[in-house]
Amino acid sequence: MSEKQLLELDGTVENIVFRNDKNGYSVLTLLCDGIAATAVGNMTDVNIGDELKLYGNWKVNPNYGEQFSFEYYEHEMPSSAESIFKYLASGAIKGIGIVMAKRIVNAFGDDTLEVMKNQPEKLEKIRGISHDKAVMISAEVSKIFGMREVMLYLEKYHITALESVRIWKVYGEQSTAVIEENPYALCAEEIAVPFTKADMIAESMGRTSSDPCRIRAGIVYLISYNSGNGHTCLPLDKLTDAASKFLKIEQETIECTISELLSDATLVCDSFEDRNFVFLPSLYKSEYYCAERIKTLLQIPPERIPGGELALELIEKENNIEYAMMQKNAILEALSGGLLILTGGPGTGKTTTLNAIIKLYKQFGLKVMLAAPTGRAAQRMSELTGENAKTIHRLLEVEWDTGDRPRFSRNERNLLECDALIVDEMSMVDVSLLESLLRALPVGGRLIMVGDCDQLPSVGPGNVLGDLIESGKIPVVQLTEIFRQSLQSLIITNAHKIVHGEMPEIRRTDNDFFFIAENGREEISEKIVQLCTKRLPAAYGYDAMKDIQVLCPGRKGCLGVTDLNQKLQIVLNPPSKNKAEVKTPVYTLRVGDKVMQTKNNYDLSWIKDDGSEGAGVYNGDIGIIVDIENGTGNAKIRFDDKIVFYSPEQLVNIELAYAATVHKSQGSEFKAVVMPMYYGAPQLYYRNLLYTAVTRAKEKLILVGNVSTLRTMVDNNKKTKRYSALRAFLERSGK
Repeated sequence: MSEKQLLELDGTVENIVFRNDKNGYSVLTLLCDGIAATAVGNMTDVNIGDELKLYGNWKVNPNYGEQFSFEYYEHEMPSSAESIFKYLASGAIKGIGIVMAKRIVNAFGDDTLEVMKNQPEKLEKIRGISHDKAVMISAEVSKIFGMREVMLYLEKYHITALESVRIWKVYGEQSTAVIEENPYALCAEEIAVPFTKADMIAESMGRTSSDPCRIRAGIVYLISYNSGNGHTCLPLDKLTDAASKFLKIEQETIECTISELLSDATLVCDSFEDRNFVFLPSLYKSEYYCAERIKTLLQIPPERIPGGELALELIEKENNIEYAMMQKNAILEALSGGLLILTGGPGTGKTTTLNAIIKLYKQFGLKVMLAAPTGRAAQRMSELTGENAKTIHRLLEVEWDTGDRPRFSRNERNLLECDALIVDEMSMVDVSLLESLLRALPVGGRLIMVGDCDQLPSVGPGNVLGDLIESGKIPVVQLTEIFRQSLQSLIITNAHKIVHGEMPEIRRTDNDFFFIAENGREEISEKIVQLCTKRLPAAYGYDAMKDIQVLCPGRKGCLGVTDLNQKLQIVLNPPSKNKAEVKTPVYTLRVGDKVMQTKNNYDLSWIKDDGSEGAGVYNGDIGIIVDIENGTGNAKIRFDDKIVFYSPEQLVNIELAYAATVHKSQGSEFKAVVMPMYYGAPQLYYRNLLYTAVTRAKEKLILVGNVSTLRTMVDNNKKTKRYSALRAFLERSGK
């Protein structure tokens, strides 16, 4: 610790200002020799009366003043009668309140905790404590002592507070013994300590690189890591080669270890396309279940709705509309079958077709539900259809376990109460979410999946929409005809050119698609700032906060999201003594900032302008900070027609949103989109990403930068290869 030049602060916890039970982030008032100090940091098991030794440094927060920010801490149970009383009175021990705490401490003084742990029979002499209650109190204290011993053991390995909580929940009092026996047990999915960190711990214990536990954990880590890149499985030969290089172990040993992992079901292997593939069991189960469930739905379709053709003709007459041939095909297919994929690019009439399907379903007495993967996509679906649409998670009534993993109340034992389910933005749905949807879909129910197969695939593992279409098992209607009114838009016609590998029209300056040539990074950056802050608002009356969105291929670099956000913030919302601020790991957020929620949070409370209340904010939601409370750091953010309340810790999932990645923009539309065109990582500069960005713009699309970069993106159709098995499982004979 001396190498880091950390200071030491000793004291007793006087008050807990804030504590997040999930990750341990705490704000404490510490009494140090009679002087109160504020301390902030991650701590798993703090209670009033605890005696702490903190290691960190003093920092000045612009809103809260001087604080001791600690990196590590040593924890002792309270030792004096006074501190023990505060500890017990705070509710640290189940079943003991202020009155009972006073009785116990008056009886045993400084020895109170020792008596509670080792001599519970003495507690029975206290009025109000029975034999059973004394045993329960003793067990609770023993548990707390055991947990703290484990925490102290973990501190020397710089295990974070959140990791410590997870370790204790999984292994309990055996945590120390488990880690001593196999430090790579920390890589378990429920704990999620990075492999590199477990490797360092193992090395400090004197473990060798050829330790069998290390090789097993390293192989599993590689598959898990690649699931983050969209793969549900890896070819056996590629996995063997990658593991050998990553772990620096000969291939023969890797092959033997993989065989062991397959034998004990830690991993799963299946063969298709004349190749062996290795899966994590959870993803194998998801893809296999989805395939079998879809086969069942195809085998047991709902009854064909009679009179569909006549009903469609009546709708055309009533609304003075004539649907195109492919639109009619899609509508009639939705009436006759149980499953349908409706796909097509912008301007091809997906929404018109979808609205006709909904109208006919309701006309024939079907109960229809609508859903989309994100909050913004669901909101947009509601606006376009006039029907209530929910996020898929909300539709399935999500609850979150202690590991922040979703669990759905709607499943095969509690099916959705609908006759037809319509899901938009299917390109964003990963295989685990598809599994959850299919589990909740009634047999005989209709499922209409709507999406654009040329957009970016899901962030999570799987290639769901692509695999479903390519399998040929599900009816697919692809709308390709661009309607006359849409042909007047360069955004739409250029989007179709891009997806077909043609350079867009960039010379015209009289439409809705513009290209501004700039060569240098700084020149591009300055032009983007000018467009967002002056030129577009002046020319079209756009609100710089609400109507204009900068989209970037990636987060890093001079023209990445982080850099452009900071530059736009300086101009659009500069610091002021009248604007409260709060720091997050990446940004300084202040009142008036345009921000984005980066993770679904169904517990955040909100109140709408009409006075109605509820909870839940979704990944990708964009809002404006309207208040940051001095002293507490609590914030209020307006998202459309509601105010959402944030604690300081919850602001970790808030970032500036003047600029965002193209991936984050999926499912959203903006009046004006501005995008830099400059050289970057090849894996981010490809056709589908450009196409997705262009189709986010409703009224104006402005590309700023190099023509050569634009041409590179149009020409680069090398979609990132995703290894997945859904298509192969669907194509197998069986059900």
